[in-house]
Amino acid sequence: MVKTADNQPHGALLTQGGTKSLEQVNGTIAVPTTGSFWRRLFAFSGPGALIAVGYMGPGNWVTSVQGGASYHYLLLSVVLISALIGMLLQFMAGKLGLVTQEDLAQATAKRTNRPIRYFLWFITELALIATDIAEVVGGAIALSLLFGWPLILTVTMTAFDVILLLGLMKFNFRKIEALVMTLILTILFVCIYLVILSKPSLAGVAQGLVPQQQAVATTAGHGLVSPLMLTAGIIGATVTPHNLYLHSSIVQTRQIDCSDKEAVGDAIKWMAWDSNLQLFLAFIVNALLLIVGAALFYGHANELASFKEMYLALQNRQIAGAIASPILSTLFAFALLASGQNSTITGTLAGEIIMEGFLHFKIPMWVRRLVTRGIALVPVILITIFYAGNEHQLDALITGTQVFLSVVLPFSMAPLIYFTSSKKVMGSFVNHHWLTILAWLCFAVLSAINLWLVGQQMTLWF
Repeated sequence: MVKTADNQPHGALLTQGGTKSLEQVNGTIAVPTTGSFWRRLFAFSGPGALIAVGYMGPGNWVTSVQGGASYHYLLLSVVLISALIGMLLQFMAGKLGLVTQEDLAQATAKRTNRPIRYFLWFITELALIATDIAEVVGGAIALSLLFGWPLILTVTMTAFDVILLLGLMKFNFRKIEALVMTLILTILFVCIYLVILSKPSLAGVAQGLVPQQQAVATTAGHGLVSPLMLTAGIIGATVTPHNLYLHSSIVQTRQIDCSDKEAVGDAIKWMAWDSNLQLFLAFIVNALLLIVGAALFYGHANELASFKEMYLALQNRQIAGAIASPILSTLFAFALLASGQNSTITGTLAGEIIMEGFLHFKIPMWVRRLVTRGIALVPVILITIFYAGNEHQLDALITGTQVFLSVVLPFSMAPLIYFTSSKKVMGSFVNHHWLTILAWLCFAVLSAINLWLVGQQMTLWF
């Protein structure tokens, strides 16, 4: 048996916390212990795809396209840095789940007192609702654009995605992973097609990947959001808190001998391959969205404050040029719909993990989904009615939720970094010192940006 520093075998913790994380699918997928690199990678691939979904949701569409339309290729470096931070944090989350056989919510609940545990649960639930709001708005707008239905109708229709989810859960987890990966590839191909047609400046793209001081400027042109605000929005849309909880759980769907140090180390290696490859795809999608915004819409940012305006711009030769066509705008709306549905699947799983892990409280998935979606629908419906279906206000709501996600992200980062850097928790799989230093540095920088944003908002209010 492999011992941790406190002389507990790996895997023993799962019996102390009660139930396994996502008990219905935990340890249900067999993986080979021998075979070719590609055969083993395929067996472990899947959790990374579900994580990557959270990195390319409707919130990313707003912040990335707006970033390109407002500041050309300047914020490409922010997309890249966000992806690298995401790879770092998701690796830690996956490793925590494999080594301790606890998800991040269970690990936090076990090692904190009741007030802190409830506070972190409340903050995480707010983050999940903010994510759900972006999914509601993105899916509703996509349906409205594709079929011409009123926004109030399509917003209400998003409440019934619970039926889709209940149907999916009747399949094994591997099939859910395959469906999500198919939707990801659909989004990727649409984005590639749009970029090829837009003929971006390769020199501009290369220059944009180099970090520049202007990316954190606090001043903006007339009618534009400041670069720092968009930077925070891109980070919040990319590294969403619920993904850390989700990853630490779904890596446990693979059948691993947790008492065998070599088997655990092997699983961590394949988890890292899966996670990083899928997050690289997510980075490509987000980079392509920003490049489309820069190549097609730069100089028209004030005219592209909503998804509908982006949709119409792809048909407008005065904005999109000779490539403008209804086919392009339809592809854009379809990819947006796929993005929203993908995020819905993973958001529901994350909600179950967070509630059970923090509160040790289990309710049927359909009830959990209806409650979360119901809470998210309230502000969306109120804004839709109050502003008579003005999509500008809904898109502004998405941007606000993404900035909020950036503000609350450190509350999930801190326990994750602390636990994976603790020899008592991780045993011989504790983070290397350089990894811990890098993670805390990311935490400090992001916290500094968030403090500035909060200070700016307080100034506006008072």
